[in-house]
Amino acid sequence: MKNLWKEKLDRGEKTVGTFFESGSAAAIESMGFAGLDYVIIDTEHGPFEAESVGEFVCAAERRNLTPLARVREISRPAVLKLLDVGCKGLIIPQVHSIEDVRQVVEYGKYYPIGSRGVAGQRSNGFTYDMGGSLDEWFRNANEETLLIPQCETMGCLEDIENIAAAAGVAGIFIGPYDLSTAMGMPGQFSNPEFLKAVRRIIDACHAAGKFCMIYCDNAKKAQEYFKMNVDSAAIGLDICVMVDGYRQVVKEALG
Repeated sequence: MKNLWKEKLDRGEKTVGTFFESGSAAAIESMGFAGLDYVIIDTEHGPFEAESVGEFVCAAERRNLTPLARVREISRPAVLKLLDVGCKGLIIPQVHSIEDVRQVVEYGKYYPIGSRGVAGQRSNGFTYDMGGSLDEWFRNANEETLLIPQCETMGCLEDIENIAAAAGVAGIFIGPYDLSTAMGMPGQFSNPEFLKAVRRIIDACHAAGKFCMIYCDNAKKAQEYFKMNVDSAAIGLDICVMVDGYRQVVKEALG
């Protein structure tokens, strides 16, 4: 149950991924061919349930693409089901406080960190991958499963140092659209106050020994964030990347 994306982060490598909305397992596999490190299956804004997420996880793993998911809400079923079908990490939206984070850790980590329920599910090979020691399984699962609060609210930003340092938190995901809106400057990603907030989040993560990732619309913006020392960039949305690609094909074909 190795998390290949986590191994790259642990080595200090920059990584890239994307969001998934198209609902096609073939599209997931194609991302692996493209060399992406991870895919984020979006159950917050996307239409997906745990059953279909499980199919997408299988498609990702076939191509050494780490499957992540964004949960729809902070609740035990929303967290538990996505982990049970095999997601290697969860992005948690709408975090407002350290209490929200502690709740997610309680749902998403096994004993002794949390109280994640134990059952025969795909994530443990329906118990056949668990071996002889439950303690060892808990330890490995807790290490390889990444819980990533999304900083997109003023409450999260104002307490980011404590949230980033919280036990069970692997890193922080910056949601620039919602965060800039919460700050009263929607989409103003070059605004000095917004960039100051991004710098604060990055510094809080690294001070706590955690990684920082961010969403961006394109590769050029990802390069700018990498220069700010962001560790990972989730670039675009699979459908938008396809549309942009075909627009370029049409433009080039017709001159």
